[in-house]
Amino acid sequence: MDAELATLSAEVGTWLSRAGWKLACAESCTGGWIAEVVTATAGSSEWFDCGFVTYSNDAKQDLLAVSGETLAQAGAVSEDTVSEMVAGCLARSRADIALAVSGIAGPGGGSATKPVGLVCFAWGQRGAPVHCETQQFSGDRESVRRQAVVFALRRMMTNALLLAR
Repeated sequence: MDAELATLSAEVGTWLSRAGWKLACAESCTGGWIAEVVTATAGSSEWFDCGFVTYSNDAKQDLLAVSGETLAQAGAVSEDTVSEMVAGCLARSRADIALAVSGIAGPGGGSATKPVGLVCFAWGQRGAPVHCETQQFSGDRESVRRQAVVFALRRMMTNALLLAR
């Protein structure tokens, strides 16, 4: 893992430890990269509960209870879907805070309305509304995925303060 990701993971761990929270994540296009980043930090078992890699729509439904109707109407890459992924993640873990990510990393799979590099995020805390955001990243598959990992973790620390209000 490179220095930027290692530093970010340590910052996330310090922040979660101070808050007394455990994190869980639900990942699609990042394929478990977020969980890998946070568990690379020694002591992460104190602030990381679990991760779900739900790449297929069936996995999203089976493991996180994402509605088939949501997937059919909004698609896997949508704020509706990542919102349900966060809710499922919190329901099926002991975490206090969860994040979810689903996107189109490329090089194929994009469309005019959902181009390659489009990534949807959601963050949620028990007892608080879910916050969603969509970003358009550029670059190759690895670059899009890496940018999504960094964005998800950085924004989680900002959004959690909003979620708790």
